[in-house]
Amino acid sequence: MHSAPLRIGTRGSALALTQTGHVADAITAATGRATELITITTHGDRSREPLSRAGGTGLFTGALRDALEAGDVDVIVHSFKDLPTAPHPAFSVAAVPAREDARDALCARDGLTLDTLPPGARVGTGSPRRAAQLRAKRPDVEVVDIRGNVGTRLAFVADGELDAVILAAAGLSRLGETDVVTEYLDLDAWPTAPAQGALAIEVRRGEEPLVRAIDHTPTRAAAEAERGVLARLEAGCSAPVGAHALIEDELLFLSARVYSHDGTTVLTASHAAAWPDRDAPAELAVRAADELLAAGAAALTTAPNTTEA
Repeated sequence: MHSAPLRIGTRGSALALTQTGHVADAITAATGRATELITITTHGDRSREPLSRAGGTGLFTGALRDALEAGDVDVIVHSFKDLPTAPHPAFSVAAVPAREDARDALCARDGLTLDTLPPGARVGTGSPRRAAQLRAKRPDVEVVDIRGNVGTRLAFVADGELDAVILAAAGLSRLGETDVVTEYLDLDAWPTAPAQGALAIEVRRGEEPLVRAIDHTPTRAAAEAERGVLARLEAGCSAPVGAHALIEDELLFLSARVYSHDGTTVLTASHAAAWPDRDAPAELAVRAADELLAAGAAALTTAPNTTEA
């Protein structure tokens, strides 16, 4: 029995602290071990650059991993969608808890939806993927690049600076802010970032038993399939790629979509494989990504040559 609390590293935003608190409670419930949250500031928290220029992969994870490597913490908690897809030689994703809502949510003034936003409406997002989806769905609205935490982004709408923002439903749910949602965007028409809504609990290799008890196998399989597409496309977490996987009737389904930054081109691939089969996530990812690459996806996942105003 460990007497010392398990030290859990987390970003310092309200959302990160909330979701890490849930993880800490789950670890204690499953193992009986006390926990302590250690707040760490990442480059992504300090930078105000658009995601497409701020470094993308590893933007929110590097400082957390530095603390884990240095032995300052025992466990780190990531939003799985922020984690680089390449395996780390020193660390292991030892647990992926049950997923929250994977959808995006529109938070608009006056109860507006994506279809009822007026032409010229100003819609804020910091995600190149959401920006491309907006341009594909509503080329008549103005996409405004924004950064900041959930409260900051919602304030843009409350203050009248923007007509709407698009945020991850999972974050709003974890923060108890779902009353601001005016429309949940259906995953079939609006796939979200690979592993959106899922958390990744990372430890030093060999220390997986610390948190393995809270791993949720179906969530891990779906997230690995989605992230496998991103890895094979060699696209970063800020690329205009959406993916969604789910398990139903002993099948693992995966659908992936790649957008041009201006939203004028959309490529889609969908596949299924038998489940449970531990090779299914990787197999599906390869099939979907190769189909997308054959259709020209590589040219779409690179950053645009011009900078948005």
